Amino acid sequence: MSTTFASQNDLNEKTITFEEVGPGLWAFTAEGDPNSGVIIGDDSVMIVEAQATPRLAAKVIEKVREVTDKPISHLVLTHYHAVRVLGASAYGAGQVIMSEKARSMVAERGQEDWESEFQRFPRLFEGHESIPGLTWPTTTFNDRMSVYLGNRRVDIMQLGRAHTAGDAVIYVPDANVMFTGDIVEYRSACYCGDGHFHDWPGTLDRIAAFGLDAIAPGRGDALMGRDMVDAAIASTRDFVTSTYSPAARVALRGGSLKEAWDAVRASCDPKFHDYAIYEHCLPFNVARAYDEARDIDTPRIWTAERDMKMWEDLAV
Repeated sequence: MSTTFASQNDLNEKTITFEEVGPGLWAFTAEGDPNSGVIIGDDSVMIVEAQATPRLAAKVIEKVREVTDKPISHLVLTHYHAVRVLGASAYGAGQVIMSEKARSMVAERGQEDWESEFQRFPRLFEGHESIPGLTWPTTTFNDRMSVYLGNRRVDIMQLGRAHTAGDAVIYVPDANVMFTGDIVEYRSACYCGDGHFHDWPGTLDRIAAFGLDAIAPGRGDALMGRDMVDAAIASTRDFVTSTYSPAARVALRGGSLKEAWDAVRASCDPKFHDYAIYEHCLPFNVARAYDEARDIDTPRIWTAERDMKMWEDLAV
């Protein structure tokens, strides 16, 4: 294992795709980089996920302006991670929405997460000098809320813990389309370093119960049609369980983190080795699975220092 994070060597710009996933609904994707979503209402636009920097947010705005000149009124952030939220200032949205739990996580660990992710993802944080500071919501909710963009209703909901404890999904009922954040991925590794393995499959079940016609996932291609939606949900579930089960077996017999790493690699490498950010996510995922199996319910805060210590412990 390299002494540098796998993501630190990923320095090539990604090809952007901007795909309509429903009437007036768009998915901004970039070969496994963090996705954003666009919801066009009668008079204004809602953005889902801000990107890591104002520089990257400008690329989303450029695509929005290709399809509408309506003002951006709302920005919804599905969770607190720096690569999702620190570009928020570029949009000039009057309302910035997070779950109340996600806001509490900004307060608890937002600065540490920023410093940690900055170290992990140098390409995504190019132009970081323009980030004005931590992103704070103007509006929070518990369980669910609805926003009306004219006649278009947008439901913002917490369906359960998964990628983080504060995850939200954004559902547009008139189109039966959902923006899931990192609860669902497509041909991209799930980052589980702040996740809840026991809860994640149940949260996926609640998403599947909508019978969605399309999903804009957290990473990877837009999911068009129920077959592709179902396949991505199943693959995400497989990734989560294939990571947790071998790590838990090692942890519960008193084995080491390195033994858990070897067991998870044996389980996951054959199925997921070619997924985006797989090598980057794996050590964080193993560390969190090992902790959760030992009844550490709240994920420990990742700091730049803890990142490096973990990476060194798993180096071979």
